[in-house]
Amino acid sequence: MVKTTVFSLTIFLTFLFPLQSQTPKTSLVGLPAKEILQISPDNKTLKLSDLSGKYVLIDFWASWCVPCRKESPLLVKAYQKYRDASFTNGEGFEIFSITLDLDTTRWKKAIEEDSLVWPYHGTDFKGWKNQAALDYGVRAIPANFLVDGNGIIVAENLRGKELETTLRKLSKKNKSKNSK
Repeated sequence: MVKTTVFSLTIFLTFLFPLQSQTPKTSLVGLPAKEILQISPDNKTLKLSDLSGKYVLIDFWASWCVPCRKESPLLVKAYQKYRDASFTNGEGFEIFSITLDLDTTRWKKAIEEDSLVWPYHGTDFKGWKNQAALDYGVRAIPANFLVDGNGIIVAENLRGKELETTLRKLSKKNKSKNSK
C-alpha cells in the first residue's frame, strides 16, 4: 500500500512539475540574445532590438517577488551610473525589465515605489509563461542577462554589487585606467 501511494505521488508530481523544470539550465553566456517583444505599461510594443549598440540588462522580476524588490535599489544605482557610459562593445547601458506579474496595477505600482526610472518595462501578461522567460529558460526570479552592444550575452544572474562590478570592468573608462 505504501509503495503504491509513493509511486502514485511520484507520477502525480512528475505531471505537476515537468522534467524540464528539474533539468539544470545551461548557460547562455556567449550566445546571441533572442529577440524580445513585450508590452509597456502604456501599451506600446518594446523590442530588445531597439536597444542595439547598448549594453542591456534583461531583468526578469515581479512585484510580489521579495528578492527582486530588494535588488531594485542596486539596479537603479547601476542604471544611473552607467546609462551614458562607453563600453568595449557598446555605448550606454539600459535595463529591459520583464515582469511575470499578472496584476497590471501591482506591476505599475512597484515600478513607481521602487523608482525604476528606465523606460523599458514590459510584459506579455502571461506570468510564468511569458515568452521571453521561456526563451531565456527562466525558472526562478530574480533572473537577469547582460547583453553587449553586439547582442551577445556576456553575463547572467548578476546579483547585488556584482552588476556594478561587471559594468565597471567592461567600461572603456576602466580599460583606459588599467592601460596606463
